[in-house]
Amino acid sequence: MSKIKPLGKRILIQRSKAQTTKGGILLPESAKEKPKEGTVVATGPGEIDDAGNRTPVSVKVGDRVLFSSYAGTEVKDNEDELLILSEDDILGILA
Repeated sequence: MSKIKPLGKRILIQRSKAQTTKGGILLPESAKEKPKEGTVVATGPGEIDDAGNRTPVSVKVGDRVLFSSYAGTEVKDNEDELLILSEDDILGILA
């Protein structure tokens, strides 16, 4: 359980682990591309529209999602490296 609670339409994601290549090529850590998918750990309550009504976020805790390459801000919670991003940066939910 994370101690970080996102606000508004922000979402907290735990990035999926990077997979190794089949060819056995060793890449330095700086050259590896971070995965663009992860699991939703927490969501904010949603955005408030002009009329004062709250619009809930469209993902829920446990969803596997695909997000933009350079989206969000990396944060640390205990030993976990998490990503907090806006709902707009999520491209889709993986089945």
